[in-house]
Amino acid sequence: MSRLGMKVDWLGERIMFRCKVAIKDVFRVQSANYPGELFPEALQALAHRRQLWKQITLGTDTFDVQERCFWSTMSSSSSSVLVQNLIRLSKPLKESLSRTPYTPPEANASVSVKSQLQSLLPDPAISEAEVRIKVKDFALCCAALASSSKSTSIHLSWVPDSLSVSAVSAFKEFADAYDDDFMHSKCLMKVGEMELDFAGVVESEKKLVIDLMPEVVPLLKSNIKESAIDASDEGDGISAASARAPVAYAILAAYQFRWFVTQVDAQYIGKLSPLLIPCALTALDHWSPEVKGQGMISFIYLVKNVNAEEIGGYADVILDACCQNIASDDEIWHYVVEMSVLLVTLTQQRNPRSSWYEKLLNEMLNHLERQPRNKQRRIAWLTHCEPLFSGLGLMLLAHFRRLFPLFFKWMHADDDETVLLVLERMTTVVKLTWIRNSLYIERLVDELITLYKDAALKVAREDIRSLILEMLKLICMSQGPQFNAMWIKHKDDPNLTALLPSLSAKEV
Repeated sequence: MSRLGMKVDWLGERIMFRCKVAIKDVFRVQSANYPGELFPEALQALAHRRQLWKQITLGTDTFDVQERCFWSTMSSSSSSVLVQNLIRLSKPLKESLSRTPYTPPEANASVSVKSQLQSLLPDPAISEAEVRIKVKDFALCCAALASSSKSTSIHLSWVPDSLSVSAVSAFKEFADAYDDDFMHSKCLMKVGEMELDFAGVVESEKKLVIDLMPEVVPLLKSNIKESAIDASDEGDGISAASARAPVAYAILAAYQFRWFVTQVDAQYIGKLSPLLIPCALTALDHWSPEVKGQGMISFIYLVKNVNAEEIGGYADVILDACCQNIASDDEIWHYVVEMSVLLVTLTQQRNPRSSWYEKLLNEMLNHLERQPRNKQRRIAWLTHCEPLFSGLGLMLLAHFRRLFPLFFKWMHADDDETVLLVLERMTTVVKLTWIRNSLYIERLVDELITLYKDAALKVAREDIRSLILEMLKLICMSQGPQFNAMWIKHKDDPNLTALLPSLSAKEV
């Protein structure tokens, strides 16, 4: 045996001995001085020694062999410690829930979300065989309470911020204990059919979330689907769906799902896409705007953190769901627009002639044309449509007849936010297309001049005029002779004195 091998074996024996001593210390101190409680310092020392042994034996088989022999003997004690952690951290949450006032909404008077959350927290009498189930339930309760801080839903708005913060803290503390536990402190983890490498990941709560995903996500999908409209429902599908299961539980599940999804980093979420996408699609198919909204937020987070290959064969199904949801209510329309734009530009990025670009843009324009004065919708669309325009490029020319009438209306909106946004999007359109052979050039110049003069009365007049000047310069560069012919009728306008020097031939 080499000197290095002998040294590794010797160090291994010493560390294994110290680990055994630490284990005895945990339970000796616990039973003698802290009955029913934990001794975290000893546990931390134990985890540290174990990690040191791991580093020493890196690149050898020694750790794998000895770890299986030694740590398997500790599994029973480990589970006991985990149970006590679970009970200890659940107790204050259960007490806070009991003290929190709660009145079920009139429409769902027989449904108690509070009782549902209380039932997820374990009782003191819990067997080691139930640990995994109780860990999952504890995580679901924490997910619901944590997500309530950003919720406007009547089903979660009753949760005080202090309880939401406590749930986040309790979940993190339990995740630390779970990660330090002998059975779970490992770099490679099997999640469903996938093996994920957690080397370098320090957030124990993220590991626990991923570890629970294969059990949690199918359950949440089922809870959402219970109150969805079934194809066999006759008459009022919503009433029939609500009769089968209260929609409050679907809303709760949607919030829990969104929380779980948004805890996973980009490094891993792509590999979990086959597990997450079906549940998110189930949320989009639900009739409740609240459920849909949480599904959309989940998709937005997902698509910002994956690549097109990780979406895989789901692309067409998801984009079809986007088209079906363009008609969503005002309160979630900004979500469906952002989600749709992100998904189509990610999955069809090299194909501006893709039918999905045309379908989605036409669906959006249909709704905008029906409600051109709807401030909420136009601001949401103008805020998120830039990547859609960039993806289409020259293909935008085919949509001018629908885009410019809306632009001309919105240029003169009462609010400065709309005016600034529409000028920014129009600048993008001009840059991408040079408005080739367009019938709208003359009217565009006239509308810009009118807005330039009207901007004198606006709060954001400097920003508005700066964008107008930028666009006029672009038009002048792309359509020189035509622009000069149109500019003749404006050049003597005294209200444009400040604009003229910037549009001189030398400046352009």
